[in-house]
Amino acid sequence: MVKTYAERAEIFQNETARKLFQCIERKKSNLCVAVDVTRKTELLDIVDKVGPYICLLKTHVDVIEDFDEDLIVKLRALSESHDFMIFEDRKFADIGNTVALQYSSGIYKISSWAHITNAHTIPGEGIITGLAQIGKPLGRGLLLLAEMSSAGSLATGSYTDATVAMARKHKDFVIGFIAGRKLTGDDEDFIVMSPGVGLDVSGDALGQRYRTPEDVIVSSGSDIIIVGRGIYGNGRDVVKEAKRYRDAGWEAYLTRLGLLKDD
Repeated sequence: MVKTYAERAEIFQNETARKLFQCIERKKSNLCVAVDVTRKTELLDIVDKVGPYICLLKTHVDVIEDFDEDLIVKLRALSESHDFMIFEDRKFADIGNTVALQYSSGIYKISSWAHITNAHTIPGEGIITGLAQIGKPLGRGLLLLAEMSSAGSLATGSYTDATVAMARKHKDFVIGFIAGRKLTGDDEDFIVMSPGVGLDVSGDALGQRYRTPEDVIVSSGSDIIIVGRGIYGNGRDVVKEAKRYRDAGWEAYLTRLGLLKDD
């Protein structure tokens, strides 16, 4: 029997994972919006518009050309006022000591404000233990990049299997995966967040491939849809599109539970 988000919230050891699933259930939204823009004011404007309709905001803070500490203050305020969590899509990929410094220090100090971050597992298990030294005491959560949505990705097969094995050894800090599908059985629980979701297009010129929320949530067993340019790109009505994707994602979830008929 498929568990609800609320039921699964009680399973996780990690505080961030529990809070994320509680937020999803509370807002009836499994939508994560990826806002990849280069100016602070544009980022904050989009986040303020989509905030009421998302469970999670995905950032790439290192592309912001006019980054300052005030940006983080305002992002955290929006997170609290609109009730969503923050995922810095840093994709750490170095030895444990280095990633610990990258996570905690420098100008961004990611661990101080991002509830969730992520990492490649190419360097081996040390990348998890290095990040955990910083993130676990703060109650943060880590996602591992098990698969990617771009054409030609090498994150497949034995790489994906090894990533899942690492996650199983660190369930108090590793909360799930970036992947296109559910990677484990029903007897264990990890959050699966899937990028490359689109309602109107199938791909772009840079190798991105898009799938519908129904395909991602119902057919592939993922938990959270990640949408970017489909919501705010090309002069779109940001609020309208955020609502549309939120509704599509939630309907797919209800279909997976058997509460809606899958036509």
